[in-house]
Amino acid sequence: MHIRRSPEEIAANRARYEEHQKKGLEFAPKALPGKSAKPAPTIAADAILHQEKLPGGWYWWTRVKANEVLRIALNEGFSTVSVVAWSAADSSERMNLPDTVKVQWTTGLGKGRVIFSDMGKVMFSIIKDSCGAHDVLMGGSTASSNAKKYAGANGAALRNTRENFVLVATKAGLDKRDIPAALALFAPVRVDAEGKFQWKSELVSDGDYVDLRAEMDMIVGFSNCPHPLDPNPVYAPNPVAITRIAAMEPAADDLCRTATAEAVRGFENNAFATL
Repeated sequence: MHIRRSPEEIAANRARYEEHQKKGLEFAPKALPGKSAKPAPTIAADAILHQEKLPGGWYWWTRVKANEVLRIALNEGFSTVSVVAWSAADSSERMNLPDTVKVQWTTGLGKGRVIFSDMGKVMFSIIKDSCGAHDVLMGGSTASSNAKKYAGANGAALRNTRENFVLVATKAGLDKRDIPAALALFAPVRVDAEGKFQWKSELVSDGDYVDLRAEMDMIVGFSNCPHPLDPNPVYAPNPVAITRIAAMEPAADDLCRTATAEAVRGFENNAFATL
C-alpha cells in the first residue's frame, strides 16, 4: 500500500538529503588531479601478466587479483569499451554504477574516483585516465539499438554489448540475470541544460587510456562495440589493447583510498570482508 507523504515530510526528507550531500562534498577534494598525460607510461616487461588485443565487435573476460591493474588503451583508433565485474569470491556481488554515482555525488568518473559493488565495497580504483570521458548512465548497445542505428535487420545482426555480456556470463558460469549495468569507457556522453544526452567526440582521441586497479579478486568482462550514441553511421569499432599488470601494494595516502569519506568507508568494508 502506498503511503502518501505530506509536503512537510517531503521537505524534511529533502533537507536531510541536502545536508548529507553538503557534508560529503565538503570532505571531498575541491579538485581531483587533471587527466593523465599521454602517451601512456611504459609497462615493464616483467610486470605484464597478459596482453589481449580485443577486436572490434568482440568480447573478452578474465580473472584478476586484488591490486593488479587493467590498462585499457586506444592504440589503434577510437572505440568504446564496456566493462562489467563480479566478485570472484561471491558472484552475487557485482559492479553497481547507481551506487558509484550516488555515493560520490557525481557521474563524472575519472582519475581519483572509485567504482563500488552493490555490497558497498570498492571494486576498482581509477588510478590513471587520460580523457575522463566515460558513461555511467546509458549502458551498452543491444540488438534493438543496433537495428535502429544500422539499417534494420542488417543492423540487428551486428554484434552488440548486451549479447556479448551474455556470452561472458555464460562462460564464467553465470547467468544473464547476473549481468550488472555496464560502465562504458571512452564514451563521451554529457547531459545538456535540457537534460538530454549529448555525444562530445572531442573529449576522446587516439592514444587515450585508463588504468583500473582491482581492489578485490574479480571476474571482469569487456565488450568492444559502438555506444548507442556514437554518431558514426558505420559500424566500425577499432581493436583495443587490454593489459593485465602485476599487483603492487598502494601507498597509505593513495588518492583513491582517501579522497572522500565514502571511499574511505568503502575500503573499510573491503578490509572487514577479509577478516
